[in-house]
Amino acid sequence: MSSTSSTSSTSSPATTAPAASAPAARVPRLRKRGDQDTRRPRRSVLLTVLTGLVLVYTVVPLVWLLISATKTQEGLADSSGLWFADDFALWDNIGDTFTYNDGIFGRWLLNTLLYVVLGAGGATFLAILGGYALAKFDFPGKRGVFAVVIGAVAVPGTALAVPTFLMFSKMGLTDTPWAVIIPSLISPFGLYLMWVFATEAIPFELLEAARIDGAGEARTFFQVALPLLAPGIVTVLLFTTVATWNNYFLPLIMLKDPDWYPLTLGLSAWNSQAETIGGDVIFNLVITGSLLTIVPLIAAFLLLQKYWQSGLAAGSVKE
Repeated sequence: MSSTSSTSSTSSPATTAPAASAPAARVPRLRKRGDQDTRRPRRSVLLTVLTGLVLVYTVVPLVWLLISATKTQEGLADSSGLWFADDFALWDNIGDTFTYNDGIFGRWLLNTLLYVVLGAGGATFLAILGGYALAKFDFPGKRGVFAVVIGAVAVPGTALAVPTFLMFSKMGLTDTPWAVIIPSLISPFGLYLMWVFATEAIPFELLEAARIDGAGEARTFFQVALPLLAPGIVTVLLFTTVATWNNYFLPLIMLKDPDWYPLTLGLSAWNSQAETIGGDVIFNLVITGSLLTIVPLIAAFLLLQKYWQSGLAAGSVKE
């Protein structure tokens, strides 16, 4: 009995030693269903299809406009809409557009530039001043002003066109450039955008430091605050420029003299000539003029794209 127990007691450590010294087996961790690789963006077939549809919806009209501008009046009727005709007449169409009816297209282009510079430029400047004041100064009735601005953003411009016409007719300003410029100076959305941007982009400590150094309010605004507002200024300027450049309904009810027409109203008048008895059918010039009309807007977006994107993204990340 003693020998047997001693033998078993001496042999048990020998048999259990390798098990103790062997490393523990690593149990593989099961990947949970919700785990995703955060470094690789998740692809969505539905989102890709929707993006493709939006791209087609946006690009096809531009392609049609560019191709149609290369055709003569006869080529528009005899060829496919999305392919070129036998004759390439783009340069002839551009020349005829600027010389037709004593070169009135050039006058319409200058009128549009005038409305954009004074209207959109003035609206941007007023939005900068108002947004900065609302963001960095406290005064009685500030909440009421905020409610009025939000309400003005929700009101469409066409709803105010008729009351504006009646008011301007009482003042004798209809059929003048001021009837288009003055209403364009008001941009509730631009004011709201500059308000939000100035709130996030300009620290109060920076303004207080400038005031402690002896800078007045005007100097503080132009030398300290204005450079920080550059992305927001470009963003508001682009929105107001596009709105003024494409404005159609307001000039339609305000202007009667073709010499003060903008491009939108002038091209509409050319297009309407085909519906009148004895009127010239100049669809090729209307299409070419439309192509020339959108070129400045495309150039503005391409040149100011980086400022516009940074302006839209400002304040989206909290530091």
